[in-house]
Amino acid sequence: MKNNNHNNYSMISHFKFFNAPLHLINLLSIILFFGFGLCFGIILSFHLKNVSFNLQFTQFSLSTTTATATTTTTTTTSDVITPPQSTTPPPTNAGLTSYLNPPELMHDMNDEELLWRASMVPKVRDYPYNRIPKVAFMFLTRGPVVLSPLWDRFFKGNEGLYNVYVHMSNSSSNATEPEDSVFHGRRIPSKDVEWGKVNMIEAERRLLANALLDFSNQQFVLLSDACIPLFNFSTVYSYLTNSNHNFVESYDLEGPVGRGRYSPKMAPTVVIDDWRKGSQWFEMDRDLATEVISDTKYFSVFHDFCDGQCYADEHYLPTLVTKIFPDTNANRTLTFVDWAKGGPHPTRYTRNDVTEEFLEKLRSDTRCEYNGKQNQICHLFARKFTSHALDRLLRIAPRLMQFNDL
Repeated sequence: MKNNNHNNYSMISHFKFFNAPLHLINLLSIILFFGFGLCFGIILSFHLKNVSFNLQFTQFSLSTTTATATTTTTTTTSDVITPPQSTTPPPTNAGLTSYLNPPELMHDMNDEELLWRASMVPKVRDYPYNRIPKVAFMFLTRGPVVLSPLWDRFFKGNEGLYNVYVHMSNSSSNATEPEDSVFHGRRIPSKDVEWGKVNMIEAERRLLANALLDFSNQQFVLLSDACIPLFNFSTVYSYLTNSNHNFVESYDLEGPVGRGRYSPKMAPTVVIDDWRKGSQWFEMDRDLATEVISDTKYFSVFHDFCDGQCYADEHYLPTLVTKIFPDTNANRTLTFVDWAKGGPHPTRYTRNDVTEEFLEKLRSDTRCEYNGKQNQICHLFARKFTSHALDRLLRIAPRLMQFNDL
């Protein structure tokens, strides 16, 4: 009996001895399984943390809606809840037309962004569509265009051949043009401008850049609120679009109001022999306009050193064009201005000055060339007319210049 008990105890001891490794293996397996599950849970939680809260909210709302419908209605369990229709508009194809459309005039681009955007030029010179060249009439004004009724008569009936842009030097002005005027809604983002300062050039470049955003604009004319046309639209349009030259007045002038305004600090970028003077009222084509708004080399020199008695608006463009585009420039302006009386400002014309004989004289100057030949028209525009001259201009000019009837 004792021997049997002893044998049983011995067998149990041996069984426990051999079974111990099995318990250890099971324990390790449990630990490994638990560790794997923990890691998997952490990884899954990391990936799921970016799931949109809106999706959770939508699911919650949907569940709430379902629960409410179940408790407040007697519908059967076979009813299906229709999901709300999507309010996202269908995708549209972006074609050439959307690229060609210029942005709204009152955009939110700053000057740096505007000049960068406007300086983009296609390498392919042929347009892949039927492009009708337009003339951009750019008005640099203090406030509203006081002679706008005369310009309205000038533009009437020629829609599709021009664009109008207005830069108001008094940027705080809230004045608006009548809705039936070509100037209505044509104001660009403007900044304050001081006479003779570099910010006058900045305003001109701002006008050019805004006009360049419209690929249809081929010719660019800078005018003031005191300018008038001397011929009808068809004559002006044909003269500009058929010209082989730009019209930026540029000449070398000795004396204090010419070379005397040059600063040696501009060297070596601009030396004294480069220095030119001329009227700020210009007419230029698209190629030159793009170069003007893209220029940083010469503009930075004028910005830093053209102050005091320099008058950047009389020297920057004449000097720049002579440096980069001399062969395509006629070296004259198409805007008549009378400096005969001397002084810092030209002659101003009031009501009593406006007669048919006076306007005809302005139209008959033939001492110039056009496309290499003697021409009967030297000036297309004239200034400086006051608002008091408007009534006589409206009575005489449309008939004399053969404007289209309203």
